[in-house]
Amino acid sequence: MPASHVVLLLLAGLGAGIFNGVAGGGSLISFPILLALGYPALTANITNTIGIWPGYVASAAGFRREIGDQSRRLLELTPVAVLGGVAGALLLLTTSTATFDDVVPWLVLGAAALFAAQPVLRRALDRGAAHPRTRPVLLVVGVFAASVYGGYFGAAMGVMFLAILGLALPLSLAHTSGLRAVLSMIVNGIAAVVFLIHGGLAWEAVGLLAAGSLVGGYAGARLALALPAPALRVAVIVIGVGTAVKLLL
Repeated sequence: MPASHVVLLLLAGLGAGIFNGVAGGGSLISFPILLALGYPALTANITNTIGIWPGYVASAAGFRREIGDQSRRLLELTPVAVLGGVAGALLLLTTSTATFDDVVPWLVLGAAALFAAQPVLRRALDRGAAHPRTRPVLLVVGVFAASVYGGYFGAAMGVMFLAILGLALPLSLAHTSGLRAVLSMIVNGIAAVVFLIHGGLAWEAVGLLAAGSLVGGYAGARLALALPAPALRVAVIVIGVGTAVKLLL
């Protein structure tokens, strides 16, 4: 592999890790670079999924304090995320991508819009209640739907998780981000296992992406925690809209 390709893949992993640590959308950095380097689309998607998974692990580690008091909720949501991740990965391997490619940008844009409107929607839903409420049906259905999407094509999966978790749970944005990081790690990991069984990986690219994303994921999580909540909300919306625009183009 040429040295220029090595540098590009390391930087792609680093950038993807940072974006995924903040809000998601990192695949829109690493996936196009794999395509530009000549990897076929399916190989690039599978390689990308496995290569950036260490970044999700590092991101979850960066949110360890925000995750620590939510172990019971994670135990309840893990089977939902696993089932959704498997379904999405199998969907990728067994169906044509043409229709989904047309739908994905609008799903991402919808997630960004939902996240932007989340404070207003939350107030409307909680009107008349003494305290913010948990909505278990919305939580389970929403996490499953986001997990299916994430198993198929993970770009902006984090934005979707943030929008759904923010509506379904009475948590701060920092704690919601911690849950999002762990659920994204689970879904991406499950999809990676399915793709490992399927084969067709570019292992050199996987290793380089993994190295870059490991550093970027932790840095992105710490950056998300350092940002004030309004600034983080703006960053998530910008990432979501930018991801949708890039997919449309």
